Amino acid sequence: MNDPAERFTALYDRHYRSVLGYALLRAGQDAAEDVVSEVFLVAWRRLDDLPDPPLPWLLGVARNLLHKQYDAGRRRQALADRIASATTADDLAGPDVAEGIVDRTTVRAALSALGERDVETIVLATWYDLAPRDAARVMGCSTTTFAVRLHRARKRLSRALRTSPAAPARTALIQQRAR
Repeated sequence: MNDPAERFTALYDRHYRSVLGYALLRAGQDAAEDVVSEVFLVAWRRLDDLPDPPLPWLLGVARNLLHKQYDAGRRRQALADRIASATTADDLAGPDVAEGIVDRTTVRAALSALGERDVETIVLATWYDLAPRDAARVMGCSTTTFAVRLHRARKRLSRALRTSPAAPARTALIQQRAR
């Protein structure tokens, strides 16, 4: 596929939803759509320079654009709220028991207690299932640095989940599901 328009269309079709999803985690609908438009404008301008795979690069551009728009406190809170609200009561009734175990309130409190970098590190590794090398590229650090950040973020999340005020409700939910 040598035609730039065809290459760009394929890139857009394949990655639009992922980039939009990433932006929606950190911004409202209108701001996220603006960021995605800018991401793909940058991609069009640098089409011949895109790395393979392009998704980590696209997410990195989105991340940089979002940093320009919001202060750290608002970004952290918006991301925590969107992750926590992604699980609904309907999701808890699904076939995957593990998804039904974690209480929404506990997760919201635990994520709100984490720093922005910790939440983003966990999201890139788990939600987007990026390899450490690709996630490190998104965050603008080395693979080793990302691995250390992920390890520490997981430890802090685990500690926040254990010390959350909603932890007794979570324990009761786990015991109820075990019966």
